Amino acid sequence: GYAKGINFETNKAVILASSNKNLDELVKILTQYPDANVEVQGHTDNVGDAVANKQLSQERADAVKAYLVSKGVNADKLKSIGYGQEMPISDNSTAKGRENNRRVDFILTY
Repeated sequence: GYAKGINFETNKAVILASSNKNLDELVKILTQYPDANVEVQGHTDNVGDAVANKQLSQERADAVKAYLVSKGVNADKLKSIGYGQEMPISDNSTAKGRENNRRVDFILTY
C-alpha cells in the first residue's frame, strides 16, 4: 500500500528525518512477517524530464530500502523499483494531485 509520511529533500533521494517514525513503524510490521517479500516502489509527478524522474524515483526507492535494511529488515526480501511518472494515482494538473503522485508504495510480492 501507499505509505504516507515518507518525504525527501526536493529533487533528491535524501529521506527527511520527519519520515523516520513512519519508516520505523514499517520496520516493525516487516519484522513481524520475515517471510514476506516486498517491492518498494518509487513514484514521481510529471513535472520535469521523464528520464530524470524515473532515475530519482529509483534512487528514492533504493534509499527507503537501505533505511529498512539498516534497521534489520532482510535485504533479500526487498526489491526497489523506480517507476517515475508512469503510474499516477491522481491528476497531475493540480498541486494536490502532483503531491499524491510523489510517493513510495509497498507491494507484497510472492
